[in-house]
Amino acid sequence: MSAAVHFVGAGPGAADLLTVRATHLLAQADLVLYPGTYLDPDVLAHVGPSAELVDTHDLDLDTMVAWMVGAAGAGQTVVRLTSGDPSLYSALHEQTRRLDAAGVAWSVTPGVPAYAAAAALVGSELTVPLVAQSVVLTRTQARSTAMPESESLAAFAATRSTLVLHLAITRVRALMAEVEPEYGEDCPVAVVYRASQPGEQVLRGTVATISEVVEAAGLRQAAVILVGWALAREGGESYLYDAARDRSSKRRGDRGL
Repeated sequence: MSAAVHFVGAGPGAADLLTVRATHLLAQADLVLYPGTYLDPDVLAHVGPSAELVDTHDLDLDTMVAWMVGAAGAGQTVVRLTSGDPSLYSALHEQTRRLDAAGVAWSVTPGVPAYAAAAALVGSELTVPLVAQSVVLTRTQARSTAMPESESLAAFAATRSTLVLHLAITRVRALMAEVEPEYGEDCPVAVVYRASQPGEQVLRGTVATISEVVEAAGLRQAAVILVGWALAREGGESYLYDAARDRSSKRRGDRGL
């Protein structure tokens, strides 16, 4: 059974950062559910002229799924756009569970995640040899679903990995206080607002100073916080590309050379 509902990552918001597959699905869709708060409206230029558009900003989960099930039952093709990539904070699990119960086939098309767009705008690799080889993608709890007890920010900070904090911009002062014991006051921090969209901003500072910078800018949503010494752009170099690494025997031997 071919999919009737397609969950499509819309990327960080820019119309030209969708995948080719995503643009094809949008062009073929009869119904498009989209998160209007987080998208550049130009993204919807990929949608065909006869498609019905539904902004999900004020819809609850069951209402959204009802739209999908109804359209699929009528033989229509549905695209559910998600901001960034569907694998992160997209409610994919809840929606697909309901579609399974309704007997509606679905598929997932990945998108450029917000943290990748933020790192690109900052111009930083998040994994630097001998500095950080892991990236922690997490969020914090305010007016949102409770975090699992084992996933405290302090526990993640203890790894000294590069931290990517989603949905956290209104609590930046408290969060910096939590990470400071592990990262230190001088650790670089970058806050990226609406990466790739009109009005994008990059705010830079340190664990000690970024709170004042963010508060002065008045940011309240749609921002990603990057924390870690990888942002300093200092550290070792990769063994993979080391001129001293032996590249000779094994691969040539496998090819009979």
